[in-house]
Amino acid sequence: MKASGFHLAMYNFGLHVAPYDAPEVQGFLRREPLNFAAAERASGFVARSGYDGEPGPPSWGVQVFPRFIEGSGFESGPSSLSIWTDIESLMAFSYAGVHAEALKNARNWNTQYEWPPLVLWWIEAGHRPEWKQAAERLEWLHDRGPGPRAFTIKQAYDPDGAPLEIDRARVKALIEANAPGQRDLLDRLRTIPV
Repeated sequence: MKASGFHLAMYNFGLHVAPYDAPEVQGFLRREPLNFAAAERASGFVARSGYDGEPGPPSWGVQVFPRFIEGSGFESGPSSLSIWTDIESLMAFSYAGVHAEALKNARNWNTQYEWPPLVLWWIEAGHRPEWKQAAERLEWLHDRGPGPRAFTIKQAYDPDGAPLEIDRARVKALIEANAPGQRDLLDRLRTIPV
């Protein structure tokens, strides 16, 4: 669904099974640049926040984490903040190609957790949400459940707050459109151990 004047913000957060420099999570770290490249090549990708002190796009504010990190022993966790034209574009990227392979292997790198893995919400086109806002939206979703302010792919809403029916045929078409731009990334991925 194209929402004129609005874009879809997406934030995800998790915790790894070990510190970033541990062998247990190297498969994740080696895939991360390929996932970012696949997103940037995907239909409907608008922008993503970078991370302070790392090469790439600038960070959208100071990176903070939701309260779920408390007591974990970690000071940070794998997270991303991005903007998409619509939910179908996000789904086409997430569930096919490079990112789908990472999702398939996520249980090797991430702990089980009781909060939602991601949160979605609509923003005005041209707006850049900050990390703090994203973490608050994930907490809101966890505490109150999906609604127009914070929702999931399984229970989505349109910018007017009405339940959103996902155009599955469009998702499939976007997956096909994205595939040629990921071939070289998928070839590189085959050489990276989990």
